[in-house]
Amino acid sequence: MNKLTRLARRDLLQGALATFTTAALRPSLSWAANNAATVTKPVGTHAEHVAVIGLGTNRFRLDKREQIRQVLQRMAELGGQVIDTAPAYGESEETLGGVIAELGLRDKFFLATKLTAADAGAANALSPAASLERSLTRLRTERIDLLQVHNLQGTAQLMPELLEWRRAGRIRYIGLTTSRTAQHAQLLSEMDQYPVDFIQVDYSLGNRAAAEAILPAAAAKKIAVLVNLPLGGGRGANVVNLAGTRPLPAWAKKAGIETWSQFGLVYVTSHPAVTCAIPGTTQAQHLADNMMAARVPPLRAEMRKQMQEFWDREIDGGTTATPRAI
Repeated sequence: MNKLTRLARRDLLQGALATFTTAALRPSLSWAANNAATVTKPVGTHAEHVAVIGLGTNRFRLDKREQIRQVLQRMAELGGQVIDTAPAYGESEETLGGVIAELGLRDKFFLATKLTAADAGAANALSPAASLERSLTRLRTERIDLLQVHNLQGTAQLMPELLEWRRAGRIRYIGLTTSRTAQHAQLLSEMDQYPVDFIQVDYSLGNRAAAEAILPAAAAKKIAVLVNLPLGGGRGANVVNLAGTRPLPAWAKKAGIETWSQFGLVYVTSHPAVTCAIPGTTQAQHLADNMMAARVPPLRAEMRKQMQEFWDREIDGGTTATPRAI
């Protein structure tokens, strides 16, 4: 074997090893990457569509910058778009804006942030105009895709300015958020009062209260829906905690679901009223796992009911007080 042949063989082996290593680091890509496209849904009545899995960022900090760079790069590669942040999340806006600018990915993402009325009692609340300017500066963008009233704090006071900013093109969409079941009645009332494009609400297998009235109302009004806490955590069991404790049901695997995280996320995103779920993570591997839930075709109502019954029987032990609504 001559020297050139040995070198070519070495290069071939190194390339194969690199390919194998990359595949090993991305175990959740096997079925989905090869067999399905990313599932998207429309933004209400608008022509725009977004991937059904996005990203929550309440744990984003400047000292995790390199991890977050990997998360955002991977998200762009896998077709994710919606990223949700807030001034109340500490360094999240600043960290996001810096990393996205460095990566040159602003056009790939749908950026959602929040504000509260200055007199709503939030410790970091500024005047609405000052809050908007701060978010634009931190996120290093000229326009915010979705600006939301955080936890319904001051919706009446903020709505005139939100509507003006939407007309002026400084923001594209207006939203209302809550992560507490106790605020669902207020959210329903404000959905009736104001011309919002989005709501954001807590909803998961372990907390199905939003399916009783919130999600049907959003569907009827053609309001897009972001889901926070889609894996649980706000109450009841967290789906991710099931990893390593028990195998996935065979019927879930047959539907293309590969992990417990995907099990919880696909349940949420398959609801007809849900536009996008926004699980949080600072780990690229977890982000990839979550994004694979966007490659699973939406489940039929019968399958979602089977997942609910399995959850109530096997996870909550039949003692759950959550509604059994689809």
